[in-house]
Amino acid sequence: MSLLKINGLTQQFGGLTAVSDFSTEFQGNELMGLIGPNGAGKTTVFNIVSGFYKPTQGKILFEEKPINGLKPHRVTAMGIARTFQNIRLWHDMSLLDNILISQHYNLGYNLFDLFVRNRRYIENEKRMRNIAMQLLEQLDLVQFMDEKPKNLPYGIQRKIEIARALSVKPSLLLLDEPAAGLNSSDVQELIKLIGWIHKEFKISIWMIEHQMAVVMSLCSWIQVIDFGKTIAQGTPEQIQNNPAVIKAYLGDDQI
Repeated sequence: MSLLKINGLTQQFGGLTAVSDFSTEFQGNELMGLIGPNGAGKTTVFNIVSGFYKPTQGKILFEEKPINGLKPHRVTAMGIARTFQNIRLWHDMSLLDNILISQHYNLGYNLFDLFVRNRRYIENEKRMRNIAMQLLEQLDLVQFMDEKPKNLPYGIQRKIEIARALSVKPSLLLLDEPAAGLNSSDVQELIKLIGWIHKEFKISIWMIEHQMAVVMSLCSWIQVIDFGKTIAQGTPEQIQNNPAVIKAYLGDDQI
């Protein structure tokens, strides 16, 4: 059974076609890359899959179930989590609270339970805190748990965002340019972290990234799009030597 299967995905905004006839498939526990020049349509694909856009055409199946047009919280509840190119954290809340609030879709109690602070409320709050604390320990973030993200280095903020995505226990993690804004040492740490997450959590990871060192180090399969269309797909070695990819990134004079 495929984890994720996309067929003929097209997204139009007025007269602009941002994504055209895009298809791909995950079998599970894979680490794949989606690359292309700026404006190629990569983030649009992620926005469609995660429920932020409703596709103009095409079919998306997650664990054999259609997810076209589902709201983001429903997509998350099914097992797809994501991060964003521009880090989106609650900067006036503690690191711990940033992770706890991501579990709102699975509270396990209602408003009455909250008011009376009954056993169901206490047990579910404890469960969510245990999940959060375990993630903080696994990602070596416990020492920052009471800090506000805005007071922490950018590399730590990126780890917090990834931890928050992992807290919903996804089967598929979408990483939208996780290396954006990081310095060279942070990038090397990120490569180790993503590789460790893939192995430790046994989840599929789909990654958009402009830094080729990250993609080539981690991904076993890479798909390349340009102007919304797939122009190549294959192993890192095949992509590095593909004339269409070189042309898309560097121009005809480099072929």
